[in-house]
Amino acid sequence: MDHETAGQRSEQVIGAISEAVIADRQFLRTTLTGILARGHVLLEDVPGTGKTLTARSFATALGLSFQRIQFTPDLLPADITGSNIYNDASGEFEFSRGPIFANVVLADEINRAPPKTQAALLEAMGEKQVTVDGETYPLPDPFFVIATQNPVEQEGTFGLPEAQRDRFMIKTSLGYPEADGERLLLDRRADRSERTPSIEAVLDAEQVRQLQQVPEHVDVDPRLRDYIIELGRWTRFDDRVEVGISPRGVQRLFEASRARAAVAGRDYVVPDDIKEMAHPVFAHRLVLNADASVREIQPADVITDALGNVAVPAVEEGQPKPTQAAANGGAPDPNTRRPTDSTNSGQRQSPPSQPDSNDQSQHGGHSDRSNR
Repeated sequence: MDHETAGQRSEQVIGAISEAVIADRQFLRTTLTGILARGHVLLEDVPGTGKTLTARSFATALGLSFQRIQFTPDLLPADITGSNIYNDASGEFEFSRGPIFANVVLADEINRAPPKTQAALLEAMGEKQVTVDGETYPLPDPFFVIATQNPVEQEGTFGLPEAQRDRFMIKTSLGYPEADGERLLLDRRADRSERTPSIEAVLDAEQVRQLQQVPEHVDVDPRLRDYIIELGRWTRFDDRVEVGISPRGVQRLFEASRARAAVAGRDYVVPDDIKEMAHPVFAHRLVLNADASVREIQPADVITDALGNVAVPAVEEGQPKPTQAAANGGAPDPNTRRPTDSTNSGQRQSPPSQPDSNDQSQHGGHSDRSNR
């Protein structure tokens, strides 16, 4: 599948899901980007915003099998992976597959299950296989998890440790729809007899596998690769951050940026792809220090500062500028060329040095960690 066809298929999937889910198209693009990049998605939002419907709609539109796992405090690892059950007729133990054996798995309220159960799911996410009683069973291909958690009810929950949150390529949220969106929700409900909307499949499993291969052939200019690296490194030298973006996080932004370009129907990455994916890929990987928590600073604030302070690589005149690409819906202008190397552009930034006290107060305390 070429990049133009990938862009068309992606728009068809997003259009189909929009018929059921009242959500911003950027949210749908971000979620689809995670799927194309062969990552997993964490949705954090209040109840009733459509998280479950979103996961089910993606599975239906992509023509994939779907399983929903409701996480509870008494959920066991075997309830997810499956277990060996004795068969009286044959006199042998047979493996009974758990709900993890589906293309799309919805881990609903993942933070309500104990850590041991969470670990069973996260191991399957990382390895694409499960091991039960010494036997290894591969998971279906494609396979991805859409997990949800409620940010307002923390009593009786088990928050995901930082190392486990890092397993999710993207963390995003739907938010409340605008008034027009809620009116559309009621109008659609009035026109059907079923409580839950349904959509038709746009792709099948084989086409999804082909679609996931397209980002592997998307070009990222060397200057933009350096830009991704500098964004990650910037967070490691911020006084508000206890643990900055890891090398794996930097690689995930690289992969997500390529997938975002594929969703837009391009075979090359532009700076806007990186900027758009920086928050959903980076924010949940940051660990802020106690002082930042007291000051009610959010990880998103750090990512915003990084995007504002790290210089965007210059692009040659006549290339698709970020604003131009955005105006075209992410698609390239047919009269423009792809980025090429030019002199005195795209030089890597050195890690930020220690600012004076005035600069620190103005720029969120950004300084070299080694001088603290």
